[in-house]
Amino acid sequence: MKRMAMTLDEFTRSVDAKSLPRVLQMQSGYYFQGSVYELYGREGSFSCGELLKIIGISVTRLIVELQSEGSKSITVDLSLDYPGLFRIVDDKRPYTSIQEIVDSVRISPECLGQPEFYCPEKLQLPEGTIQAEESFRLTAIRTEHGDSHVDCEVTRKDSKHIFTVKLSHTGEFYECADDQFYTLGELVEWKMRKGRKRTVTWAKSLPSKEKCVSELPEDYSGELVLTPVYELQTVSKFGKNVVFMPSTLDVEVLDVTEECDVACFMQPLSFRDVFAKPSEFFPFKAEVIEPPSQVQEELGFLKSSKQVIVHSAYQAKRILASEIRSEAQRRFLIPVSYNGRFKRRPRTFPTAYDLEVAKSNMEQLHVVATRAFETHYEGLSSVLVGDQYLVHKMETSEVIYGDERKTVEALACEKMVGKKYEAVLIPMCLDGGFVEVVHDKKQYMLSDLCHRFALPFNAKVSMRDLSVKEDLLAGAAGLQLEEEITDPYLIVSTLDLAQCWEVPVNRTNMALQLLEPWNGPKLTQGETVRSAVEEIGEDCYFTLRRYVNASVLPPPRPPKRHQKHSEDTVKLPPPRPKKPDPPSPKSPNAANKAEQAVPTSRTSSCAEQNTPPPRNETSKTSLATVTDSGPQKATGEENSPRHKTIKQDDDDTKDNEHIDEDELASIRRKLNDQSIHGKRKTINTYAMQTAKQV
Repeated sequence: MKRMAMTLDEFTRSVDAKSLPRVLQMQSGYYFQGSVYELYGREGSFSCGELLKIIGISVTRLIVELQSEGSKSITVDLSLDYPGLFRIVDDKRPYTSIQEIVDSVRISPECLGQPEFYCPEKLQLPEGTIQAEESFRLTAIRTEHGDSHVDCEVTRKDSKHIFTVKLSHTGEFYECADDQFYTLGELVEWKMRKGRKRTVTWAKSLPSKEKCVSELPEDYSGELVLTPVYELQTVSKFGKNVVFMPSTLDVEVLDVTEECDVACFMQPLSFRDVFAKPSEFFPFKAEVIEPPSQVQEELGFLKSSKQVIVHSAYQAKRILASEIRSEAQRRFLIPVSYNGRFKRRPRTFPTAYDLEVAKSNMEQLHVVATRAFETHYEGLSSVLVGDQYLVHKMETSEVIYGDERKTVEALACEKMVGKKYEAVLIPMCLDGGFVEVVHDKKQYMLSDLCHRFALPFNAKVSMRDLSVKEDLLAGAAGLQLEEEITDPYLIVSTLDLAQCWEVPVNRTNMALQLLEPWNGPKLTQGETVRSAVEEIGEDCYFTLRRYVNASVLPPPRPPKRHQKHSEDTVKLPPPRPKKPDPPSPKSPNAANKAEQAVPTSRTSSCAEQNTPPPRNETSKTSLATVTDSGPQKATGEENSPRHKTIKQDDDDTKDNEHIDEDELASIRRKLNDQSIHGKRKTINTYAMQTAKQV
């Protein structure tokens, strides 16, 4: 049967990416007639009969159609790195079989590669029944004894059930609503349906230092229809460079893969291709076919080297951190081997629930209230600005509200009144604010911080990493260490092993050509392999953080009438007659806990904990707030530090690592002055009105 030629665009939209590479023969020539400067490094001419191997198909940009009621639709071009987040509008058109779903969507073990569908009718399967309109998640495609099927996962009452569905199963299947948000790059990689349009809505804009070539109208809130523009990565039979072809090129091609020897073409490998190779594939020497367009200074040898050695591939640990400031926050991925030193910084807690999450057995949590809260439960304590507490644990308590007796959750604390300690219960639904008092002035390695304290955690670089030319973290006023993650890396070096670094797979775009196995000396990761701090963009940050808090419930909140009433009746605290002595947890309970929990030295702490303790999921919730390091002092509700960190003078001659009683006294004096000023203003107004009447 004779095969028919097709246009390059038809081939691009019909080919399955999993079937690559493919070999195409040009059936009609194309010769570029414009200026050579318009090529931008792309191939301009192809002769009839020329053979090209297609090694990859990628989306270069998106054509976005704005749907406007009563007016003509508008189209704009958006690059894939456009700094915005989008929500998917579920497709109302049904799929007629599981095979059609598999051919249209991308399925993988990763979270983004597990789409959800539902069927209006029951699905009778060997493992059981999927009820009508019950959502099921596609997790994997398997082939056994020549029969292909997909693994489906159904969640019922917090338990997961696994079913298998044959690809030949027919029926009506609809896409489930998706409440997650995505960058344009993620939509292209995971959520574009083959042969179907993808409709999204605007979710959030992200700050970006780089200007966008095309931007959406600021006041637009409707639906956007995305159409991808493709580009093919090709290799000619006798060339060594990767040639990029737009899918819209006006040529006809014929698929001759079955008739050609694919091995006679050059076989460039991306970093993702290299990472997917088995361990026996390493180490090897490779030629740099396509160097990275952008790379950080430490990895500059990747752009200048003609040949490199790839030693191994593995998942490396990184600490995701954010700079503590209100505007233009910087995000970092910090290797655990970072050689700088950190000092602790005060944390902020918007609710009592956050105090319960943050308390630790390692030391007593000491906080100062920065916002007043008046409780309406008899038996629970109100909070005034400047009150100091030692946090213990959450417990249930019977309280009286009006004429009713209720059982509520409360946080047991010790209120510090001068040199005395008063046991109190703070309501868990307290919508106030607290800031941590840090007594610890030690310097820590990053690994020590992660072992001793639960993340998220606030710190500041007190001594820069001297092993690098420029430490990106040294200039930050403060850092919030948010989460420990793992990310794929390759160990790449120069031929003389003078430069050997961990190179991120997902953030390095370059192509290599395998030359031969490497039989030279093997590297020891801890001795010769170096790791660099990476500054990442907002889109990458939100991608890494998206699923951290997905399964954690929010903290308890009070009824609206309670919260509204409390906000109306919140009063400024009266002036304190005497400044208390510097706080030091000397109560019997606090002293015992401190002696038992805090190790006497960093060495003994590391000896007892050879591996980091398991992370408590609840410790990843509302403590990961964006903080502000601007110059400020905690006052009343006008300057509520719910999302701020008190930043003190950075002068090295002053103690800037903890909040002392002088600052607490300043808070109280300021509140007292505000209260007196408000009263005087009221008296003056009343006097003027009386004078007018007379």
